[in-house]
Amino acid sequence: MSTRREARIQVMKALYAHEQAGDSPEHLVGTLLAPELVEDQDALEFAESLFRTTLDTSDEADDVIQEHATNWDLPRITVVDRALLRMAVTEFLEFEEIPPKVTIDEAIEIAKTYSTPRSDTFINGVLDAIVMELERDGRLNKSGRGLIGIEAIRERAQSS
Repeated sequence: MSTRREARIQVMKALYAHEQAGDSPEHLVGTLLAPELVEDQDALEFAESLFRTTLDTSDEADDVIQEHATNWDLPRITVVDRALLRMAVTEFLEFEEIPPKVTIDEAIEIAKTYSTPRSDTFINGVLDAIVMELERDGRLNKSGRGLIGIEAIRERAQSS
């Protein structure tokens, strides 16, 4: 059975393929997402939604990432790390039911397997700064399960 982490891994691969080869979203959904997640319809629906929403919000996500990736130009960040950061920012902004801590933890764990040895630390630092700013700016809109852990983020955002 598929999990949301498996869905995120497939989305990261699809975003990588999209950036490197320019394949259409439909082709990537059909060749990378659907075959890997066919046994779990919920995971497939989540993956497709995350993939398409990440593509739609990539300009906004890139702006947010660039503000917080201190001393890094976006093109210098590895393609895998960019994909994970874009996915995470999209989850922060567009997926109200996903707690920020879950988003950050998932990006870190995927980076440990698929990226460079220091990517997990880099991603953690960038995402932590982003989530704090989004909360301070009132852009971190969470509801339901997405509110889990939000009080700790609010306290940290207010004290920084």
